[in-house]
Amino acid sequence: MDARNAAELTQQEVADRLRKPQSYIAKVERNERRIDVVEFISLAKALGVDPARLFAAVLTGIDKLQR
Repeated sequence: MDARNAAELTQQEVADRLRKPQSYIAKVERNERRIDVVEFISLAKALGVDPARLFAAVLTGIDKLQR
């Protein structure tokens, strides 16, 4: 959600870019749906973010939660 908000996109706009329903994005953001690497890369590109940078941000967030 942080990356989507930073990109100033709605869930619907991201869903449209991915040709998925808005509920798909909502479930991903609420951690109700896990995505694979291919989906992660597609999502990053839909957000206009480098997938490697987004992955690094995810890892940083996980590290903070584990402390």
